[in-house]
Amino acid sequence: MSALVVPMSADIARLRWRCRRGMRELDAVLRSFVDSGLATLDDADLARFERILDLPDPELLAYLTGRSVPADLDIARLIERVRASHRPHA
Repeated sequence: MSALVVPMSADIARLRWRCRRGMRELDAVLRSFVDSGLATLDDADLARFERILDLPDPELLAYLTGRSVPADLDIARLIERVRASHRPHA
């Protein structure tokens, strides 16, 4: 299992920039994850998160709203972590 990778501030800034999307909803969810969950990713999940950021907005929105599920189980698991990072905590 890979060790946790804590991205350097320049990497975090680059990922935050990549989280800027054409939809505010996507911006909010992705930035919330970068701020709260990014440091918990190992190198494999960090690469998966980069793949998630490569998805077109409509596809990504469908995944994040639960209207669709990625075929790749590892991506699906990470999408769920991204979704959970943005849910209001009771």
